[in-house]
Amino acid sequence: MAYVVTENCIKCKFTDCVEVCPVDCFYEGENFLVINPDECIDCGVCEPECPAEAIFPDTEAKAADWAEINRKYAGEWPNITKKIDAFPGADENKGKPGKAGDLSPNPAKR
Repeated sequence: MAYVVTENCIKCKFTDCVEVCPVDCFYEGENFLVINPDECIDCGVCEPECPAEAIFPDTEAKAADWAEINRKYAGEWPNITKKIDAFPGADENKGKPGKAGDLSPNPAKR
């Protein structure tokens, strides 16, 4: 089992989860974060740290569709290991439904 980032992260990109990850398995896109399921050690420390409540075990039904998205983009986006400022408008977008279509396939620009 691994943890995955789901739709709630889109246009939020809070990075509290990144800061606590002991294996640095988070990767950063333009408006979303993902977890590399092959690097995740299933410790679960990231899940309660996410203000957007976007992280779930890949065994949960709501995470199933996001497991492959996490795997795909973890291989394409840069690794992120330190907390950064949230996405502009993150608080307004937190908990908004229907954000899947807003997922950018572009990597973060730093």
